[in-house]
Amino acid sequence: MKIALFGTTFNEAKAVYVQHLINKLEQENVDLIIESQFSELLNDIKFKNEYSTFDTPQELKENADIILSIGGDGTLLATITLVRDSGIPVLGINTGTLGFISSVSTDQIEYAINHLLKGDYTIKYRTLLQLNSENNLFGDTNFALNEVTVLKKDTSSMIRVHAYLDDEFINTYWADGLIISSPTGSTGYSLSCGGPIVLPGTNNFIITPIAPHNLNVRPIIVSDKSKITLKVSEKDDLALVALDSRSRAIGPGLELTIKKAQYKVKLIQFEKQSFISTIREKLMWGKDKRN
Repeated sequence: MKIALFGTTFNEAKAVYVQHLINKLEQENVDLIIESQFSELLNDIKFKNEYSTFDTPQELKENADIILSIGGDGTLLATITLVRDSGIPVLGINTGTLGFISSVSTDQIEYAINHLLKGDYTIKYRTLLQLNSENNLFGDTNFALNEVTVLKKDTSSMIRVHAYLDDEFINTYWADGLIISSPTGSTGYSLSCGGPIVLPGTNNFIITPIAPHNLNVRPIIVSDKSKITLKVSEKDDLALVALDSRSRAIGPGLELTIKKAQYKVKLIQFEKQSFISTIREKLMWGKDKRN
């Protein structure tokens, strides 16, 4: 089996866990291929065997069966820009903080690798959001796993975002911004802005305003078969549009079209894991701190 490794940061706190992961993979005679920039960060990690590196999504597609994302949820979102439509399954090893989608904790590395190599796991397909615009803002990475967000830029004033669902006008949102979230992203930025938790596989998108001026404006859930169109008012200055953690400045009046991408991301899930158990643990549901 050929396993790729990717991460965006590395520090002493992570070293012991990464070393343990490398030792386990080498012990199992796994062929390793490591993203070039990440490999340069691993100077303090000891390797017994040689490994290869990759730089592009095409090289990843041609040389790996599985990719391990080492970090937090942000790292996993960056991993998706490498995986794209290759169909390579992704496993998130959480060396970050909360970790909703990077759900394998550092004390589960041994368990995870043992089951991974036995093929004892299931694949969960996660919907991606695709953004289209006249000037093709994000090129060939115009997709997001968590959310597409329009935000105010360099101003304390609100912006006005005109929103349409399948070309029918929904509302003009007077707010700090507007989030279009997938079910996967419902536990991210949308949740912190009062959006609902939506289970993956329910074929929905969530439209969540950020600090809306009108208090009767609330998040809504729509079908992921819908086309959502957003326009920042001509009267407003520059705004930002973000795909997960990647952002671009946009001028007023630019039309943004958001719909479901034609392919999905494959996330690896083990028997003891589920979306429900993850949010129950991470949000500490049912736990009484008084005891």
